[in-house]
Amino acid sequence: MALLLSPCALADPEVAAAPVAPLAKVEIIGIAPLYGLGIERELLPYPVQAAADKTIQKSGGENLSEFMARTLSGVNVNEVSGSPFQNDITFRGFRASPVLGSSQGLSVYLDGVRVNEPFGDVINWDMVPEAAIGTVVLIPGANPLYGLSTLGGALAFTTKSGQTHPGIEADLSVSHQGRRRADLAYGWQNPDGWHGFIGSTLFDDDGWREHSPGRLGNVFIKMGRSQGATDWSASLLGGRSRLLGNGLLPDLLYGDNRRAVYTYPDTTRNRLLQGTLNFTQRFGGDSQLNAVVYARNSRRDTVNGDLNEEYDEYVEECEDGFEDDGSPEDASCDFTRDEAAALHTGVLNTTSTRQDSHGASLAFSARRGSVRYDLGATFDRSEVDYAQYEQEAFMTPEREVIGDPEEEPELFSGVNGKSRAYSLYLATSTELGANTQLTASVRYNRARVTNTLFNEDGVQPTESFTYTRLNPSLGLTYRMAPAATLFANIAQSNRVPTVIELGCADPENPCRLPVGLQADPYLKQVVARTLEAGVRGRFGGAIDSGSYALSLHRTVNDDDILFLSAPSRQGYFANFERTLRQGVDAMFTRQYGRLGLQLTYSFLQAEYDADGELFTGARNVVVGRGTRIAGLPRHTGKLALDWELTPRLTIGADFYVVSHLTTQGNEDGLTEDLEDDDDEPQRADWRIPGHGLLTLRASYRPATNWELFARVTNALDRRYETFGAVAPDLFPHGQLIKPHEQPGDAENARFVAPGAPRIVVAGLRYRF
Repeated sequence: MALLLSPCALADPEVAAAPVAPLAKVEIIGIAPLYGLGIERELLPYPVQAAADKTIQKSGGENLSEFMARTLSGVNVNEVSGSPFQNDITFRGFRASPVLGSSQGLSVYLDGVRVNEPFGDVINWDMVPEAAIGTVVLIPGANPLYGLSTLGGALAFTTKSGQTHPGIEADLSVSHQGRRRADLAYGWQNPDGWHGFIGSTLFDDDGWREHSPGRLGNVFIKMGRSQGATDWSASLLGGRSRLLGNGLLPDLLYGDNRRAVYTYPDTTRNRLLQGTLNFTQRFGGDSQLNAVVYARNSRRDTVNGDLNEEYDEYVEECEDGFEDDGSPEDASCDFTRDEAAALHTGVLNTTSTRQDSHGASLAFSARRGSVRYDLGATFDRSEVDYAQYEQEAFMTPEREVIGDPEEEPELFSGVNGKSRAYSLYLATSTELGANTQLTASVRYNRARVTNTLFNEDGVQPTESFTYTRLNPSLGLTYRMAPAATLFANIAQSNRVPTVIELGCADPENPCRLPVGLQADPYLKQVVARTLEAGVRGRFGGAIDSGSYALSLHRTVNDDDILFLSAPSRQGYFANFERTLRQGVDAMFTRQYGRLGLQLTYSFLQAEYDADGELFTGARNVVVGRGTRIAGLPRHTGKLALDWELTPRLTIGADFYVVSHLTTQGNEDGLTEDLEDDDDEPQRADWRIPGHGLLTLRASYRPATNWELFARVTNALDRRYETFGAVAPDLFPHGQLIKPHEQPGDAENARFVAPGAPRIVVAGLRYRF
């Protein structure tokens, strides 16, 4: 948690009445998930971004994802699923995604508890208790102190309490698109040190796209007590959601109707119950012990409707087509044209995931003169039960897939998995001179993953893999002027393969998509190394006068885990020699009287740094050194303006602009696989074009505790896309391809993630 410390002292009235110069802003930032005593933000050798709940509310974002994408430097969003609570968050090219099978690279913590789910390291953003979030801190780079999967950075959320947020908080909002949201909270404390807090988020959405309503609800409860040098709190988090994310649209259908869906349903149901106990014991003002114990249970059930894969078999039987009277030209085809149309059936793919986790962390921090150090240990244990089923279904002309009531779902694949992870870490910071600070840390990670895979053919032998790694970091800061500090840091972290990756890692048993578990061979762990340097400072050193930061960063992943191509037009997870992400982040904030300004710019070069052949689900893509990674913009700019017209009325605007994106499956500039060396390459520029979005905001306070607010996102109603992928289009203009009309495989097309149209939101906020 970022704290603003204002030194104060007793003084006689004459001195106290004298004018006082503005005090310098001192922010204390934790260097690990358990913060301990923390360290001054200006002494850290890397740029940390932090925001409190008031800043989040002021930005007027729809949720945390939108706030981070609009405000934090280096953060972008891919609206792959179409649901506002199922977005892919990227930071410097690394993902924190709810999509199973995505290559995750960011670790996420809530009150010191890692909330990346054990199966696939996914993040369920709908289960983050937004009404209870007090601060968000974004730590860049492969910081070893934040544990496994911190390849590109870490997000640390801390929750409110009755001590920090006493009173009533209520936010109610509606939109003209049928979106309704309520955030309710109440905190209290008494003189005996007892305190409590309860917060809840309720969300109901008709969905701006067709067939895409969604709803969620979560409740966060915290009770605790502060007695002298001892603090403790116990919290309980529960949540349920039913979100429909209907995914990408082919260009033809998107051109006809941006609100359409390709096939449906595509439903995700999440449930979560988490209990946490936090304890702090202070030993004077220069040492502190922190501990956390947690237990977490989550459930995810998905239903996805698709066209039956037997479609191609029907096509091949009737590849010569039909006569004018509807009879087949080929005698081997034993059905008429009308019967052939009815043969297009669907399939419902359902999954069930059950996850239980528990663990504990212990950290001791102390200051001895100019030397600060942190010593900690963590233990995490999890169990996973995952199963995937298929059920024959019917497909309506509207592309809805309805399960056949006479057919029972059949098991396709599954896994029972266990994992244990231990770690020890040590961090220290010391002055090397009046203006120079040295920071060093080291963390030892040991993880063991045990899997038992099963499918329609039976249960496979149990496999276990053990991974160990010692990750160091070293950094320097140098204050060369009151308003300028130079910093540099080098760090290393690692990620162990997930169950979903180990379960599809055999080229002899490839998967159709990265969700079918077939085999369990060994994969190496991913090792990331970050080098970062830059300059930062504050204007004049006074509170709210403004700040700036410029940072150059480079992260290399060795043995990255990607979905590669197998000989059978399928794929499997395998280690890829190297991937690279490097660039520049710049930030400038300034207050000019009643006008506040924040400007950020990010340049990102994300590319493959070795030769290989990827499988994207539709085609094989040959990549080499310098080939861009799909879905990541090279340039991102963000401008935020806030103007206090009167003490009661404030208006604001945000402008967000990104450059074009490479489409997944079109990284090599081709659209089809080459069947023969003599074939002419089918080239196309299927990049997603860049775009700019304008958001308008207004806030009016008619009374001390009341606030009326409104915002208009995508105020100019721009048509834009946030992701692209190549896939066969079986529904040109929404109409199903019939076997007699176009034999063989459908042609590949570009599919896009449509951006939301103009949405007007109005709400009421109450604080007491």
